[in-house]
Amino acid sequence: MFQKIKAYYKKLVPAITDNELTALEECLTVREIGKGGFLIRQGQVCSHVTFMNEGLLRIFYTVNGKDVAIGFVGENEYISEYESFLTRKPATQNIDVLVDAVLIDLGYNDMQRLYKTYPSIQEFGRKIAEQLFIMLNQRNTSLLILSPEERYRYMIEMNATLLQQVPQYMLASFIGVTPEHLSRIRKKMMTS
Repeated sequence: MFQKIKAYYKKLVPAITDNELTALEECLTVREIGKGGFLIRQGQVCSHVTFMNEGLLRIFYTVNGKDVAIGFVGENEYISEYESFLTRKPATQNIDVLVDAVLIDLGYNDMQRLYKTYPSIQEFGRKIAEQLFIMLNQRNTSLLILSPEERYRYMIEMNATLLQQVPQYMLASFIGVTPEHLSRIRKKMMTS
């Protein structure tokens, strides 16, 4: 069960030892959430960082009763409502399951203990935080400087399979347009 996450750790921190991986594995828990379930809901405190072993998740806010997608997370990626996880305060985002998911969780207290004991696991945590920062920065930059068509093209370049798994209205929300506008963008791209 832990082969993918171990490979992920070794790729990000090649110096990690087998002893460190064993200590990590002893802290991990596996859970399954079916399509339509939630990893975290707004208002809950996030108590885990989660590795996506299988499945697809959506990160979104609910604003004036409307869901606004801010990201999608697939297999072999880490996910968390990271601000809530770090501050121990209620989450402002929701994370729901779009495709049945098998998740590997690492709890807050276990992570803090591992950080104190194993420098390479602390390095791994720093690298994950850096990746989350880069992802957030790229998202903000794209919303500020790219047109909706350019954002859609960028999504195709970065993860074309995502377009096949995510409903069009969620993709439209993510790039900041209505579903009808996204249909026009797609039609225009097909004819050009």
